[in-house]
Amino acid sequence: MSLRTLDPLDIPDWDALLVRSGDPDFFHTSGWARVLSGTYGFKPLYVAGFRGDRLSLLMPLMEVRGFLGRRRAVCLPFTDHCAPFFSEKGDLEEAVRFALGLGKEGGWRSIEWRDADGLGSAVPASESFLGHDLDLRLTEEALWGRLREANRRNIKQAVREGVTVEFGRTAEALAGFCRLNGLTRKRHGLPPQPDAFFAALLKHILVPGLGDVVSAHRDGRLLAASMFFRFESQAVFKYGASDPAAHAWRPNNLIMWEAIRRYRELDVRTLSLGRTEPANEGLLRYKRAWGAKERALSYFRYDLSEQAFITKGPASRRSQAYAKLLSFLPLGLLRAIGKRAYRYVG
Repeated sequence: MSLRTLDPLDIPDWDALLVRSGDPDFFHTSGWARVLSGTYGFKPLYVAGFRGDRLSLLMPLMEVRGFLGRRRAVCLPFTDHCAPFFSEKGDLEEAVRFALGLGKEGGWRSIEWRDADGLGSAVPASESFLGHDLDLRLTEEALWGRLREANRRNIKQAVREGVTVEFGRTAEALAGFCRLNGLTRKRHGLPPQPDAFFAALLKHILVPGLGDVVSAHRDGRLLAASMFFRFESQAVFKYGASDPAAHAWRPNNLIMWEAIRRYRELDVRTLSLGRTEPANEGLLRYKRAWGAKERALSYFRYDLSEQAFITKGPASRRSQAYAKLLSFLPLGLLRAIGKRAYRYVG
């Protein structure tokens, strides 16, 4: 197997190459690479291995420059999970060595892999989350039967209350989502992603048909909206936003159920509900209520100066205090912070 670095933005048929290589992940696509690189200037350095003309290994990396100019690589920034795909375990080990060589040449501080259990149990995780995957190959009746009773009641209540759901890929649908997203992020003490990020999502994901804004309305009022991405047989729930005054009508439950029904009809096999911190009991209850399979989702970080995989604890009290403080800031100031800070975070 020969290894080299590729930039998917330079390869017109990149997504077709992914499809020919097996079971591709949405986060490996050129559309997602264009969103990240175009918005934040992250440099794509995708480690690729070929046997003949077949892509047999892919480890997507992007170089991120920190606030003080120090560089690191991430697989991939702003991505819940981005497991490398490979044919044999030895291929992954070879790719890791190749990536470490890139890091030494490029002066990287560290390399982070998000969801790379193939590294082996002897490698310590730097962070641990939980992932939830829903098997959509079941019948609609079977999927409904797997829901927890309270979840089924909430969906029925939303329908009784006159809540309706729409799928959109337009600037108007995205604008509605962004309005609620700003309010939701403020409640959680998180700066919203900049306008350029959502403009890139519209251009490279929504318009080409790789995603949907799924919105819930009642009497013409937007109650909640979620963003889903889709590529081949995989769909991903990426972002959710809602008006807290509308929670009693259960719009989020109906959004998720209608997304499940829609993607099942489109022959999607798996719907990923994203990552969750183990301490976030409320979000865990919500995701478990859909009957999804729960799995460990581990991140791994290699420190090139220490020449070792490193560990770090969960979110500190100080970071939680920062989030609480940020929740009191005006939304306009939070947007300005997000516009300047996220290119250094990833």
